Amino acid sequence: MQSFTAQIVYRIECDGQHTDQYEEQWRLVFADDEQNALTEARKAGQNEETTFIDRHGRTIFWRMLAVKDLQPVELVNGGLLFSMVREADMVPAPVWSA
Repeated sequence: MQSFTAQIVYRIECDGQHTDQYEEQWRLVFADDEQNALTEARKAGQNEETTFIDRHGRTIFWRMLAVKDLQPVELVNGGLLFSMVREADMVPAPVWSA
Protein backbone atom coordinates (compact mmCIF):
# COMPACT_ATOMS: atom_id res chain seq x y z
CA MET A 1 0.00 0.00 0.00
CA GLN A 2 1.34 3.42 -1.00
CA SER A 3 0.43 6.87 0.28
CA PHE A 4 -0.46 9.83 -1.95
CA THR A 5 -1.41 13.45 -1.47
CA ALA A 6 -4.43 14.53 -3.48
CA GLN A 7 -5.30 18.14 -4.21
CA ILE A 8 -9.09 18.38 -4.53
CA VAL A 9 -10.88 21.48 -5.80
CA TYR A 10 -14.46 22.42 -4.88
CA ARG A 11 -16.68 25.09 -6.40
CA ILE A 12 -18.91 26.95 -3.95
CA GLU A 13 -22.46 27.61 -5.15
CA CYS A 14 -24.94 29.92 -3.46
CA ASP A 15 -28.68 29.33 -4.02
CA GLY A 16 -27.86 27.36 -7.17
CA GLN A 17 -25.71 30.14 -8.65
CA HIS A 18 -22.02 29.70 -9.38
CA THR A 19 -19.79 32.03 -7.39
CA ASP A 20 -16.17 32.93 -7.94
CA GLN A 21 -15.28 31.04 -4.78
CA TYR A 22 -13.31 27.81 -4.79
CA GLU A 23 -11.79 25.73 -2.06
CA GLU A 24 -8.66 23.62 -2.44
CA GLN A 25 -8.07 20.76 -0.03
CA TRP A 26 -5.07 18.49 0.33
CA ARG A 27 -6.01 14.96 1.37
CA LEU A 28 -4.04 11.84 2.15
CA VAL A 29 -5.09 8.65 0.35
CA PHE A 30 -3.75 5.11 0.45
CA ALA A 31 -3.80 2.81 -2.57
CA ASP A 32 -1.83 0.10 -4.34
CA ASP A 33 -1.04 2.31 -7.35
CA GLU A 34 -1.67 5.75 -8.85
CA GLN A 35 -4.86 4.77 -10.70
CA ASN A 36 -6.44 3.38 -7.52
CA ALA A 37 -5.21 6.46 -5.62
CA LEU A 38 -7.07 8.67 -8.10
CA THR A 39 -10.23 6.60 -7.58
CA GLU A 40 -9.83 6.92 -3.79
CA ALA A 41 -9.23 10.68 -4.06
CA ARG A 42 -12.38 11.10 -6.15
CA LYS A 43 -14.39 9.12 -3.60
CA ALA A 44 -12.98 11.19 -0.73
CA GLY A 45 -13.79 14.40 -2.58
CA GLN A 46 -17.32 13.35 -3.41
CA ASN A 47 -17.90 12.24 0.19
CA GLU A 48 -17.01 15.76 1.34
CA GLU A 49 -19.51 17.51 -0.95
CA THR A 50 -22.02 19.20 1.29
CA THR A 51 -25.07 21.43 1.34
CA PHE A 52 -25.95 23.74 4.22
CA ILE A 53 -27.89 26.88 5.04
CA ASP A 54 -25.68 29.85 5.88
CA ARG A 55 -26.46 32.52 8.50
CA HIS A 56 -28.30 34.59 5.84
CA GLY A 57 -30.65 31.72 4.99
CA ARG A 58 -28.97 30.96 1.65
CA THR A 59 -28.39 27.39 0.50
CA ILE A 60 -24.65 26.82 0.05
CA PHE A 61 -23.34 23.81 -1.87
CA TRP A 62 -19.74 22.64 -2.10
CA ARG A 63 -19.41 20.72 -5.39
CA MET A 64 -16.23 18.78 -6.14
CA LEU A 65 -14.77 19.89 -9.46
CA ALA A 66 -11.63 17.81 -9.81
CA VAL A 67 -8.65 16.11 -8.36
CA LYS A 68 -6.14 18.73 -9.46
CA ASP A 69 -2.95 16.96 -8.41
CA LEU A 70 -1.93 13.55 -7.13
CA GLN A 71 1.56 12.85 -5.83
CA PRO A 72 3.13 9.85 -4.11
CA VAL A 73 4.40 10.74 -0.66
CA GLU A 74 6.60 8.83 1.75
CA LEU A 75 5.23 8.92 5.28
CA VAL A 76 8.33 9.35 7.41
CA ASN A 77 9.12 11.68 10.28
CA GLY A 78 9.86 15.06 8.72
CA GLY A 79 8.71 13.97 5.27
CA LEU A 80 7.65 16.73 2.88
CA LEU A 81 3.91 16.85 2.24
CA PHE A 82 3.54 20.16 0.43
CA SER A 83 5.75 22.97 -0.78
CA MET A 84 4.99 26.16 -2.71
CA VAL A 85 7.21 28.92 -4.05
CA ARG A 86 5.54 32.29 -4.44
CA GLU A 87 6.98 35.12 -6.47
CA ALA A 88 6.08 38.70 -5.66
CA ASP A 89 5.25 41.06 -8.52
CA MET A 90 7.83 43.80 -8.26
CA VAL A 91 6.69 47.39 -8.75
CA PRO A 92 9.23 48.96 -11.16
CA ALA A 93 8.63 52.56 -10.04
CA PRO A 94 6.20 54.39 -7.79
CA VAL A 95 2.94 55.43 -9.39
CA TRP A 96 3.23 58.80 -7.68
CA SER A 97 5.92 60.67 -5.85
CA ALA A 98 5.75 63.43 -3.22
